[in-house]
Amino acid sequence: MTSPNHDLAVRMAELARATALPSTVDDVLAGVTAAAVEMIPGSDTCGVLLIGKGGKYESLFGTSPLIYELDALQEQCGEGPCISAAVDELIVRTDDFSHERRWPKYSAAVTELGVRSGLSFKLYTGSSTAGALNLFGLTPHAFNGESEAIGAVLAAHAASAILASRHGEQLEAALNTRDTIGQAKGVIMERFTVDAVRAFEMLRELSQSTNTRLIDIANRVIDSRGD
Repeated sequence: MTSPNHDLAVRMAELARATALPSTVDDVLAGVTAAAVEMIPGSDTCGVLLIGKGGKYESLFGTSPLIYELDALQEQCGEGPCISAAVDELIVRTDDFSHERRWPKYSAAVTELGVRSGLSFKLYTGSSTAGALNLFGLTPHAFNGESEAIGAVLAAHAASAILASRHGEQLEAALNTRDTIGQAKGVIMERFTVDAVRAFEMLRELSQSTNTRLIDIANRVIDSRGD
């Protein structure tokens, strides 16, 4: 029978090898969130929150639907541990949201959802984009010093992979691209009375038929609003 420490060492080695291979930002971050839930006891859900230009929030790579609800609450409240980690602090831990006073509105809201513990790590901070790796538990005092140590290593794996492959700039570009395509979809939905799926299909079909980049087609659609 192997020891927990041995299992942890093996899993960390696997993760190190995986992040050493050429990967997209999405691959790296999705792998890290999955590993966090697997390796950190008391973690019921995990995800990445990105804060882009103009305070745009984007919740990504969640291991359950709950993480998206928790991130949306932070955007609504304008406060929370993930924001603090992404923008200011390296590690932010909450032992019990029902007694947390740093973010009163957010803490009250998540307590009503049954979430009691939180652990956030600064993941990436650029000139216009910041991100944090965030874990939440349904029991109070779910995380401890060992949780912080494991999470810090996972966050470092993700951050090093991003920086080593210059994905930081790509990440900011990806956020801007998503926003542009989203705006273009909205224009098409309103103009042609179609749903979001069909709007994206129309963008893609036009891109393929004209051999034009999808982002360029999206910009043209947005520019055509006044026509």
